[in-house]
Amino acid sequence: MPAAASTATTGGAAHGDAARGEQIWSRCQACHALQYDRTGPRHCGLFGRKAGSVPGFDYSPAMKRSGIVWNAATLDRFIADPLGTVPGTTMGYAGVADPQERTDLIAFLREAKCDKGAGSGR
Repeated sequence: MPAAASTATTGGAAHGDAARGEQIWSRCQACHALQYDRTGPRHCGLFGRKAGSVPGFDYSPAMKRSGIVWNAATLDRFIADPLGTVPGTTMGYAGVADPQERTDLIAFLREAKCDKGAGSGR
């Protein structure tokens, strides 16, 4: 199934291209990985997960208190403006301004798998 079709029911990621999103996600690899924590927490299994809840990762108090549960809408807001969405977060990235890039990135993250043998994580 084409990536765009597989994300047709993902809310904010309705027109996301997961393959393009994977290319955009490569920018995140300076701090994040899919299956394990780096400077930032792992990115697989984000959807439905409460922000600040990956066991063993040292989140900022702001992220732990945020009350965010990750879905297409909350990811879109956070990816657009991390510091504005969660003041006090330690994520020092300015955000992704382009709405289509965010939509594509969210489509990729929705498909990201946590099994270690998954290659790129999809």
